[in-house]
Amino acid sequence: MRRLSRLGACYDVGMSTLRPIHLDLKRDRGLTVHWSDGRISFYPIAYLRKWSPSAEVRQLREELAKNPLAVLPSSAVHTEPLTAVNLELVGNYAVRIIFSDGHDTGIYSWEYLREIDPSRNAVEHTQHEPPPG
Repeated sequence: MRRLSRLGACYDVGMSTLRPIHLDLKRDRGLTVHWSDGRISFYPIAYLRKWSPSAEVRQLREELAKNPLAVLPSSAVHTEPLTAVNLELVGNYAVRIIFSDGHDTGIYSWEYLREIDPSRNAVEHTQHEPPPG
């Protein structure tokens, strides 16, 4: 089953093996993904923009990792609140999110969304890092 609404931002995507079965985009808050294994993941809009899989954003993340004092390009500075303008299904494997700052080149595969799941990363971060202090 695949439901795509032009007016709304809810999608039902019926697929097998660790795939989303429902996507719910709140344009000013974030993307909620209901996975086929029962997990529910929430991705804030700013988090999705920061972790865009596009080449330009990956390059920026790598540069900032090497040099935290690097000057951000003007496209990385937002004067208005960041929102999602639209979400489009890309085949049966991904979504593309169009952001209010004009960024629209990141294609978020289901596998990539699972990798960057904020709740999963918080648990793994907690398990693998010593407590501060």
